Amino acid sequence: MDSLTVPRKLWEHPSPKTTDMYKFMQEVNKKHNLQIKTYWELYQYSITKRTEFWDQCFQYADLIHSGSYTRVVDESARMDSIPRWFEGRGTVGKEDNKIALTEVREGATEIRDVTWGQLRREVAQLASAMKAHEVKRGDRVVVVASNSVDTLKVFLAITTLGGIFSSSSTDMGVQGVLQRALQVTPKYIFMDDFAIYNGKKVDLRHKMTEIVNGMKDVAEFTGMISMPRFETPVDISSVPRTQTLATYIKRATSTVLEFEKMAFHDPFFIAYSSGTTGTPKCIVHSIGGATICYAKEGSMHREINQDSVCLQYTTTGWIMYFASVMQLLPGARVVLYDGSPFQPDLTTFVKLLGDQKVTHLGSSPRWMHEMQKNGIKPKDITDLSHMKMVTSTGMVLSDQLFEWFYDAGFPEHVHLANISGGTDLAGCFGQENPLTPVYVGGTQGCSLGTPVAVYDSLIEGGNGVAGARVEDGTPGELVAPHPFPNMPVYFWGDAGNPPSPKSKYFTSYFEKYDNVWTHGDFVMIHPTTKNLIFLGRADGVLNPSGVRFGSAEIYGVLENGFPMLADSICVGQRRPQDSDESVLLFLMMKPGEKFTPKLVNDVKAAIRKELSPRHVPKYVFETPAIPTTVNLKKVELPVKQIVSGKIIKPSGTLLNPESLEFYYKFAKIEDVVDPKSKL
Repeated sequence: MDSLTVPRKLWEHPSPKTTDMYKFMQEVNKKHNLQIKTYWELYQYSITKRTEFWDQCFQYADLIHSGSYTRVVDESARMDSIPRWFEGRGTVGKEDNKIALTEVREGATEIRDVTWGQLRREVAQLASAMKAHEVKRGDRVVVVASNSVDTLKVFLAITTLGGIFSSSSTDMGVQGVLQRALQVTPKYIFMDDFAIYNGKKVDLRHKMTEIVNGMKDVAEFTGMISMPRFETPVDISSVPRTQTLATYIKRATSTVLEFEKMAFHDPFFIAYSSGTTGTPKCIVHSIGGATICYAKEGSMHREINQDSVCLQYTTTGWIMYFASVMQLLPGARVVLYDGSPFQPDLTTFVKLLGDQKVTHLGSSPRWMHEMQKNGIKPKDITDLSHMKMVTSTGMVLSDQLFEWFYDAGFPEHVHLANISGGTDLAGCFGQENPLTPVYVGGTQGCSLGTPVAVYDSLIEGGNGVAGARVEDGTPGELVAPHPFPNMPVYFWGDAGNPPSPKSKYFTSYFEKYDNVWTHGDFVMIHPTTKNLIFLGRADGVLNPSGVRFGSAEIYGVLENGFPMLADSICVGQRRPQDSDESVLLFLMMKPGEKFTPKLVNDVKAAIRKELSPRHVPKYVFETPAIPTTVNLKKVELPVKQIVSGKIIKPSGTLLNPESLEFYYKFAKIEDVVDPKSKL
């Protein structure tokens, strides 16, 4: 997309003055005698008057809390000191008799509703049992389970006790689970006894045994709790140090929920970096920071309220699981979906959206792409008149999918919300808002209260080196130049709190530019629309002959006009002996389709025409597989490192780590291109 061209406008809110964000803006104007009229003006206020904005945000969110705070934040504190916000204490709770949750199993084979009152009583019972088993404030509890009501109850029970929750999905390998659990040393691991995916039931008892055995040297680990995924619990007598959930709960003495009073900055849950090339980082989020961030995003940005029905498709090993759970905060009914959205066919999940009258759907570019390439138009499959918003995250949403969404896929009244941020901040850098139009490409803009700037990525950086902003329309590094309340409080097991210069926390965010959070994304702010456009990961930025561009630009061309392709991955190669970077494009063909010289020429011609001659990859190869995480996110960095001559140890987060083996031969690309050179 030409940074100077205003892209096609796709959507506008029919009545923006009725939204919570507009009402909040009027409260700000009245309280501070201001004349803020646009979203961009409100955003500038939110990042330049941080104390005023977050103080008013706290009041507007109306979170149940006790005590008071003496200041919102010390604005003079260095960002890399991780300043504390809202020095005070608080709890959050809710109860009435309406439906709070709907749990749906793959293919809508089983649907059950749970009321607020029922959920509260069952969480109280589990929390009471945890107390009886000597779980206390600060203890970690890990869940390896599906997106179910039982998983949610563990999440709520441990956090009401002041403990720390962490989760992994059942499709993650044993080593992937242990890479996380061994670092956070949980007191208990709650795990499903069975899983269901792609129409298959999977017995997890062997995996349970391996995980328990892998925890043998962890002194804090007391044992595993087996959670029945189906009506009848399976026999777990052969699994060591394991008891059933029913047995565990027998120690409960109360069904009255009590909350441990927690400070705003106290740890709440642990999320994990993708760890695609090594051990994942254990990112600890605070109860106050994560809660107030979602209260802002859910109410003001997303317009979720007590009339909303929300379905976020996610595994429990992704940050979007937390986002799914937090949709309960504004009182919405949350649909918890377990299994594949493509079983037993591609329309079953779509029909569920209409049957459940879903107002807010959380999806991914992968799901939309599958709908598009198979000619499925959700608006023709089911009644989507209740649908208000569809969010998309996990990877860059192509321009073609923006247009398909409105031209073919969904009703024109639905707000398409492309969002990005994620695990590191339990929130968004770029997201939707109801006050500006949706244009093709990018996110609508920056998230209120989250400072965003774009820095010159050619500055090498280093200890004490300041970065430099670039003009809107110029690609660069996404940075946050000032603190925000949902910054992680620390990394579990890290050196120093606040982080020392040698800590993982410091090197992850503050090493490149002095006192500025560097997020690792390659982005651009559109000079006219102010859309925040994500071009790819900064560490995966392509840079042949000094021309920098994101892999997403290449993928956008391939998705529009090459139906024979199943997928692709584009990486840069620069080995120690190379004076310049070469761009390598790998194409995975659909079954029955052939990789031919004509296809290579057509791909290069299309990239040259749609982008520029400088974007054309030097090499185009066929590949049998694309490495992805268990959440189906394409991972470029391991491939980039491998073709650049490094030997890596695959992380447990990879769904298909064996796929990486194919790419090692390209470290000696001359031998691949010219086999005679080996003779």
